[in-house]
Amino acid sequence: MGKRAVKVKDLSLLEQYSDPQIGHLGKMYVFTGTIINEEQEYNEHLYVQDLYNDTPHQWTFGDVKDRFPRFSPDDQTIVFLSNRSGVNQLWSMSTTGGAPKQLTYLEHGAGEPHWSPDGRYILFAAVYKHDEDPSKEKKKDQDQKQNKASPLRIQRLKYKSDAQGLHDDQTQQLILFDVQNQTCKKLSTNDVDHTVGGWAPDSRTFAYTANVNGDHHIGQDIFIRSIDIDDDPRPLTGSEGTYHSLNWSPDGLKLACLGHTFTHDGATQNQLWTFEAETAEKTSLTPGFDAQLGDAMISDFQSAQHNPGPVWVDDQTLLFTASQAGRTGLFSTTLDGDVETVLDQNQHIYSFSLHAESNKLIAGISKPTDPGNFYMISLKDGKVKKQTDANASYLSEVELQEPEIMTFTSRDGWQVQGWFMYPYHYQPGDKYPLILEIHGGPHAMYGYSFFHELQVLTGLGYAVLYTNPRGSHGYGQTFVDAVRGDYGGKDYSDLMNAVEETIKHYAFIDESRLGVTGGSYGGFMTNWIISHTNRFHAAITQRSIANWISFYGVSDIGYYFTKWEIGEHLLDDPQKLWDHSPLKYAREVDTPLLILHGEKDFRCPIEQAEQWFTVLKYNDKEVEFVRFPEANHELSRNGPPHLRKARLNEMVAWFQRYL
Repeated sequence: MGKRAVKVKDLSLLEQYSDPQIGHLGKMYVFTGTIINEEQEYNEHLYVQDLYNDTPHQWTFGDVKDRFPRFSPDDQTIVFLSNRSGVNQLWSMSTTGGAPKQLTYLEHGAGEPHWSPDGRYILFAAVYKHDEDPSKEKKKDQDQKQNKASPLRIQRLKYKSDAQGLHDDQTQQLILFDVQNQTCKKLSTNDVDHTVGGWAPDSRTFAYTANVNGDHHIGQDIFIRSIDIDDDPRPLTGSEGTYHSLNWSPDGLKLACLGHTFTHDGATQNQLWTFEAETAEKTSLTPGFDAQLGDAMISDFQSAQHNPGPVWVDDQTLLFTASQAGRTGLFSTTLDGDVETVLDQNQHIYSFSLHAESNKLIAGISKPTDPGNFYMISLKDGKVKKQTDANASYLSEVELQEPEIMTFTSRDGWQVQGWFMYPYHYQPGDKYPLILEIHGGPHAMYGYSFFHELQVLTGLGYAVLYTNPRGSHGYGQTFVDAVRGDYGGKDYSDLMNAVEETIKHYAFIDESRLGVTGGSYGGFMTNWIISHTNRFHAAITQRSIANWISFYGVSDIGYYFTKWEIGEHLLDDPQKLWDHSPLKYAREVDTPLLILHGEKDFRCPIEQAEQWFTVLKYNDKEVEFVRFPEANHELSRNGPPHLRKARLNEMVAWFQRYL
């Protein structure tokens, strides 16, 4: 008897391994395993594994979310973030055993912990109002105050975000936890959000990033300061770009980071930079490496995992990930800018942790037929050894489709990469419908990573095509920049050409049964496609954009993203925004359309779906609209599990109805 097809409900059978962290002694590593429990909620537990043992051991249990585990410098303690007391606080466990111990009792919780090299302090960012004092901690015996809803006064340009919702006067402040005295003190004073950038080797100095220039400025600057509460931060950058993922060199003389200087606005590829800690002298180590540094991969399982940024092997060499041609691989560079490949295969390296002394690292790797496992990689000889076997039982039961790579030549001669997946139990001589999937971003990429949604569609008997049209990362700066100011132009041609070439190549595709779907930018393109061609027979648009004019004022990024991507601000040229809006062409739509949208989506707010639905429905188009309560822009990737499944079930029902 053959293996069964992948199903929507299989989300609850999958476990996600993430955030590996090797101990300082190089003997073991800790990581997070995420599952969906019987109540359709996420549980996150800590696992520990000896580097030379094939079996990880679960360390935490229960209906909790334990994340960001970090070893103390002597490997005797693991500090992690947990919601087991109701709000995320810092907890600790001894590596020799014992129950978790709560460390902080802050009213609004704590953030990702960063040990000082001497083990005396833990630095983190936490939410505070401008007039709060971190010494006034929330003790165990205090009841949570239930405040009634009150008016929200808005004075900032950026007053909401998809991740946090509506903003009040709370900001992310830098908090220092004294391990011996078990006390917290706030180090930062500016009423802006701060992100910890790591400790210098002296255990007195640290770096962080912040935007201190107001909401009209889009970027993050680097600052250095000491743990002395009256120390003034020293800027390393001058508001000319945006920087993140900071790491100090072992000798404490340099900082490495990823970032860019907005040469192509939001389509600018990251570079790897080093800064002299004393002089702030800046150097790009990758000016000739034409790829997106970091992880640009889109999937619904291992997307946006914790990435350590550039990691120092020694004072002269750094490791980093980069995304190109549908792969996220691992690379190294010297301070001379000599970039070499460490591991770059048809796969997705979504996280890694290095033990520099032994030249070994643990990498999280996903492939189209593997949701994700950890591998030990030796930098000395390049050997790769699998450490875990997550989801082995599940994978033995289901038939996963391995995508075939395709290359399409667009009308202007540009090469576009794509992948084709056969339907489950394909039988020669039979005809099958085809579904085109379009990724969001648009500055992201599809590639060699596990994608549950695509496997579900093939399991139902659909062939699936997904591509990286111009505007995608992975093919150089010119390619990723080419979509700006041309949404619905040559990117549209890239997608339609890929469909036509695929139909010609695979004779079993029934071109009378074509479907199209996508989210965010992919939702915009779905809307654009069905308002410009009747080639498709069913469409599903998700968290989409229909009207750039209103998007400008309602999206958390609209006031700058619209200029970056479409080319104009609202008051400068509203006609250009309207010309690129699918809503303008609503009367041309004849394809049956399902609209899926989260009610708490602040990136592409639900009013976009409401406008699109109302205009189409008024004009007697075949359209339905499904709203998902409590869901933001990340619904398909890390939204509430029951809503993720509901979304997939809606997609399945629509395509089965019309295809």
